[in-house]
Amino acid sequence: MTGSSTTQGIKTVLHPVSDLAKAKAVYAALLGVEPQIDEPYYVAFEAAGQHIGLLPGGGPQGLTSSLAYWHVPDIEAKIAEVTAAGATVKDAPKDVGGGRLVATVVDADGNDLGLIQDN
Repeated sequence: MTGSSTTQGIKTVLHPVSDLAKAKAVYAALLGVEPQIDEPYYVAFEAAGQHIGLLPGGGPQGLTSSLAYWHVPDIEAKIAEVTAAGATVKDAPKDVGGGRLVATVVDADGNDLGLIQDN
């Protein structure tokens, strides 16, 4: 695919959790680090170049399963490429703070794919 924008890999994975305290203990043990963000609405760990987020009740996104986010240099270009290939847009890009843009597309089998662009 000449001219396509490459990804920077999966660097962010969000997990919906029903019991934040229990999930926080499990992920701290798994990752070997304490959370860097520890709020009632979101707990996040940074480990091995990855951002692992825990969302009580699926958070505002209403997640019912884990969601991996592909980091891309140009979110609009990547959305154009994947929709031309057959994906559909579920959540259009929105700024979630600090210039970070987040979007979700759905592949041909109904799998959600997260996209993140950091400025």
